[in-house]
Amino acid sequence: MSEHFFPVIDIEYIDPYPWTVIPPRDGAVGPFEEWDDIQAWCREEAEDLWLDRELDPGPNGIDFVADTLAQCAEAFSPPGTDHWLFLHRDHPTDLPLPVFAAIGPSSGPREETLRTLTMADEPQAVEPTVVKSFKAKRLGEGLTSFRYANQDVAPHVLACARYAWRVEEHGADVVMWTATEDIARIMHAAQDLEQLAHQLAVYNP
Repeated sequence: MSEHFFPVIDIEYIDPYPWTVIPPRDGAVGPFEEWDDIQAWCREEAEDLWLDRELDPGPNGIDFVADTLAQCAEAFSPPGTDHWLFLHRDHPTDLPLPVFAAIGPSSGPREETLRTLTMADEPQAVEPTVVKSFKAKRLGEGLTSFRYANQDVAPHVLACARYAWRVEEHGADVVMWTATEDIARIMHAAQDLEQLAHQLAVYNP
């Protein structure tokens, strides 16, 4: 990322339900102080998650959720990454669906770039990718795509959803994406994914 590129993703409007937000480990806004003791941060998040849902965690619920969050943080946001990670779940013990969001300086023709970011023309898609225009509340006009893709290292098909925008006033391209082998899971979360796309914003710190 260019040192002269200052806009960053703004999470101010993100609904805490059903998302657990994990900050970048590098880049313009990272690393966060939370990463100094990620285990403690994950435990605090787990406690808040049970409390917010007004559910009894039982004797092991907090430890289980804290461990799940820590594993997700390490798996999906390793050192050096500068994306935001949003973990979707309905119940605290659900296996989270990871959703990512990243920002970079605008590059190339708008339409071509958005199609690239949404992988609209991905040749490895199992069937033609569904591509639509999408107007987000704060990021404006963009594209969204949904496709099924084969994996090189596993026999299961991935269901992939992507959103991308060019935010002209900030000279920024933004992309949000998720992928999972659990097709029912991504279908169930579709409305929440769309709401997350409306809640993302960009600002100059």
